[in-house]
Amino acid sequence: MIITLTPNPSVDRAIVIDALHRGEVHRATSSRVDPGGKGVNVSRALAAQGAATLAVLPAGGPEGHLMDELLDAAGVPHRSVPVAGSVRMNVSVLEPDGTTTKLNEPGPELSPAEIEALVEATLAAAEGAAWVVGCGSLPPGAPIDLYAGLVTRVHGRGARVAIDSSGAPMPLAVAARPHLIKPNHEELAELVGHQLPTLGDVHAAARELVSDGIEVVAVSLGGDGALLVTADEVVHARATITAPLSTVGAGDCMLAGLLHGLSSGLPADAALAAAVTWGAAAVTLPGSRVPTPDDLHGIPVAVTRTPEFSRTLS
Repeated sequence: MIITLTPNPSVDRAIVIDALHRGEVHRATSSRVDPGGKGVNVSRALAAQGAATLAVLPAGGPEGHLMDELLDAAGVPHRSVPVAGSVRMNVSVLEPDGTTTKLNEPGPELSPAEIEALVEATLAAAEGAAWVVGCGSLPPGAPIDLYAGLVTRVHGRGARVAIDSSGAPMPLAVAARPHLIKPNHEELAELVGHQLPTLGDVHAAARELVSDGIEVVAVSLGGDGALLVTADEVVHARATITAPLSTVGAGDCMLAGLLHGLSSGLPADAALAAAVTWGAAAVTLPGSRVPTPDDLHGIPVAVTRTPEFSRTLS
């Protein structure tokens, strides 16, 4: 079982247009609405593949009711914690060449009691879980050490913990030593405090975090694939996608595939290959749709334990 905590979920509306022109009226060619937020997307991807998961999230207002309905319709087990404010709605504008423009609301302000109820619900679900995953931005009113506290408290329950966030909460979470983190290229550079122009620079930065006590650092690199680093291993994987539709949620699907692979006992190279396959499949789908088993077929993934560290990243 993989438990996800999403403190700031969203209802995600994806609108497809021919081309975005600032200040003009556009007519959509299609649209869809999905439950969103990084942890919710991880659970959605896992559920779509038949893996055991539970999404913990706050739910309030009309959008909160819609979120519950969307999760039920998608067959995603979830535990909604009632809050006074309304869940945010995010809008993604998608163009035919795969360009995605996102408009994200801040989310409701949560009280200390609501934050504690969220964490307690997550800890209650953590008993016997393989992984607990804290994902995404924090809502207004949440303490920036929310994920750091989650890491410490999950350690006490015997579960493994993964964190995928950014900004001020991330260094505090890393200092609490989760088992796994999944920054993207920019987030890793922010963590270590300098630019990372090559794959070798990314590797060195990930090794630095591993030496500080993180067991697994998995870095998503967009079109350059992903790099997984542990104390003993380094693996690079890259997929070839010729017709991208949407990048929304692709990194979350990658994290879901990685955790599913690791919890299934796959070695690092096979787990990263699965992760990149899940993430790449998501890029071929509209909006924030997550891949089903059928969507994973036919995606070529190259995996190596001897990466080209001199490679300049896009």
